[in-house]
Amino acid sequence: MEYSETKNLNKRKQTKMAKETSKVYVDLSNTLTMEELLTGAVKSSNFAEDTIISGKIVEKRQDSVLVDIGYKAEGMLASTEFKCWEDVKVGDSVDVYLESIENENNMPELSLSKANFIKAWDKITSEYGEGSIIKGLMKRRVKGGIIIDLEGVEAFLPGSQIDIGPVKNMDEFIGKEYDLKILKINQERKNIVVSRRELLEESRKDRRTALLKEMDRDQVRKGTVKNITDFGAFIDLGGVDGLLHITDMSWGRISHPSEMLEVGQEIEVVVLDIDFDKERVSLGLKQKTRNPWDEVEGKYPVGAAIKGRVVNIMPYGAFVELEQGVEGLIHVSEMSWTKRITKAGDVVSVGEEVEAIVLDIDKENKKISLGLRQKTRNPWEVLAEKYPAGSRVKGKVRNMTTYGAFVEIENDIDGMIHVSDMSWTRKINNPNEVLKVGEEVEAVILDIDPSQQRISLGIKQLEEDPWAGIESIYKIGDAVSGKVTKITAFGAFIELSHKIDGLVHISQISKDRVEKVKDKLALGQDIEARVIKIDKDERRIGLSIKAMEEGFSEADLKAAEQEVTAALPPSGNLVDMGDALGKAFEGLDTDNE
Repeated sequence: MEYSETKNLNKRKQTKMAKETSKVYVDLSNTLTMEELLTGAVKSSNFAEDTIISGKIVEKRQDSVLVDIGYKAEGMLASTEFKCWEDVKVGDSVDVYLESIENENNMPELSLSKANFIKAWDKITSEYGEGSIIKGLMKRRVKGGIIIDLEGVEAFLPGSQIDIGPVKNMDEFIGKEYDLKILKINQERKNIVVSRRELLEESRKDRRTALLKEMDRDQVRKGTVKNITDFGAFIDLGGVDGLLHITDMSWGRISHPSEMLEVGQEIEVVVLDIDFDKERVSLGLKQKTRNPWDEVEGKYPVGAAIKGRVVNIMPYGAFVELEQGVEGLIHVSEMSWTKRITKAGDVVSVGEEVEAIVLDIDKENKKISLGLRQKTRNPWEVLAEKYPAGSRVKGKVRNMTTYGAFVEIENDIDGMIHVSDMSWTRKINNPNEVLKVGEEVEAVILDIDPSQQRISLGIKQLEEDPWAGIESIYKIGDAVSGKVTKITAFGAFIELSHKIDGLVHISQISKDRVEKVKDKLALGQDIEARVIKIDKDERRIGLSIKAMEEGFSEADLKAAEQEVTAALPPSGNLVDMGDALGKAFEGLDTDNE
């Protein structure tokens, strides 16, 4: 039932009141004249309907009384009109409301409740106004709130105005008396709306202001957990709510405030900060105990071995709790000397007890770097001691790139043979020209760098460099024989003894002009030629087939050398340029065909 409906119902009840009760007869002998008694006539103009008049109880019956109001007939009031029927006695004076001078039974229609209501309403509205404080009795519950008895006048207390917070059970308030604040008085409808909440809030505000003045930073105060959220808990300090943030609950790691607190729990907290303008208080719980980071450098020096429990795992590493409030990070790069770890979860799991080495401490930022692999000696250092430069090792080719091949030495440690260390005499463009994956090879340790975790190997170093004594093998003018191994646009490479390649430039194939090398030479073809150039620094030997013809003099050899030197690019680009030009010419040949 809505508030307006409740008021209308009350009005109808007051209007109908006493009409259905037994009748009262009024004795008029003391107030009427002899003439009025003899004639039976009474001036009705002496009585005004809808007014309050005084009367006297002249007779008390079982369930009603007779009231003399000075009219020719007495009026009647039902026993239910009186608050305490037992105390009613003959001779009592009463104020009654005259609803009608004569009803259908030619008797005055009286109402005690209406008279009481009008007198109470006049008293309240004259003594109290909107904003005044008045005591009220919680009478009964209705839809949307509670009906209040204000000294005989019913008022409405909305549910939202009962208490500061939501009220789960309004029945708990019925029958109790409270101080209330009058919010609104409607004279026309005879309605009054009151509030208990506003008084509570005003009282709380006064207490909050006083309490804030008492507070100071670093104070320890008692409070009650009022509410818990994902980011913290609100603590009632006796009139002021303070926020205890999750980061200030424990020096250690917690996922949710409910792990430490529950609603209604009494705790002691430290005042961290006070905003007097916004009336906000920041609280701390962990500040009641010492900060464990104050002593970490002494307890966990760099290089010390520690034990801890894995409390969190991220892709980049694992967090290990050394003690409550102190955690260290094992980065994935510090988990293995030899394996490439991409996910920390592949090595450790949450809850696992691990042993690690303290690598670094950043006390200011509360960071400790830990290492798992440091529990054992760096195998790269062990290898450096075991295999000094020049040592020979054997291993299997595990992987190849365009610039070299990776060979497993031991304990999942690979060394790399660069293409430049595969042959003394040939330019190797790709390691697959010499090696195959899975092939076991012998190599020489060139260098081991433990700090960079790098081992350099070489296979050409298994033999002596033939170019070191090239003068004793070949001389200018010597006749040599070999097999064509590569054909380019500018000449052909010939494999000689000691796996040394010589180059026959296109100008040295024949005395006649040669348009294309492949027109004169073929891969695998055996040829004979003379040495016309030896460049030890460039590791280049120039050959001439046409110099094998009769009549080719020393002067002709010298001229041939100069011709080749002028025509050739630096040796570093020799083969690459030849391949590029060869492919270009092959394309032209295809188009011409």
